[in-house]
Amino acid sequence: MTELGAIVAILLAAGQSRRFGTDDKLMAELRGVPLAVHAARVLIDFASGRLIAICADCDGPLARRFAALGFEAVPNLLPDHGISNSVRLGINAARSGREQAALLMLADMPFVTSVHLRSMLDRFDPGTAPVVGSSMRGVAMPPALFDRSRFDELEQLHGDMGGRALLASAVLVAAPAGELTDIDRPGQLPPD
Repeated sequence: MTELGAIVAILLAAGQSRRFGTDDKLMAELRGVPLAVHAARVLIDFASGRLIAICADCDGPLARRFAALGFEAVPNLLPDHGISNSVRLGINAARSGREQAALLMLADMPFVTSVHLRSMLDRFDPGTAPVVGSSMRGVAMPPALFDRSRFDELEQLHGDMGGRALLASAVLVAAPAGELTDIDRPGQLPPD
């Protein structure tokens, strides 16, 4: 079994959030805490290895918040190139370490639990299951765990597809209803 210290956790937090309106979606409060901090805390609870956050900048309030939580902030200065640019930046940063695998998670998924992430890790095997994704109603989606042998493929992604193409061959771990919900619009934030 792969040890938690052998996983680099990459939080993708540089999207443009156009559907959310003019407010910064990832700083919108959910239960008194910025939306993205919920996802960050799950990664902290799950991982004992490196934590990387791909942010719109390295000096903004979100990047500072992540840094205070122990994340390395990596700026994505070209967010209009799609999520694949954030994936490439995260994987490039991960290459400098010795971790065996990378866990990619979206910062706008505040309901994912460390229990689900551990279930993914339980299914992960570099030889027989080098890609493990999440699924909701049979649809493959993040968070996803990728063996280091897949880093080259992740760095070749383009546009707004993220690692979706690589999830076609993934072992999928189903999550309970609502756990994989991502917040795209203000009305999706549950009331406090």
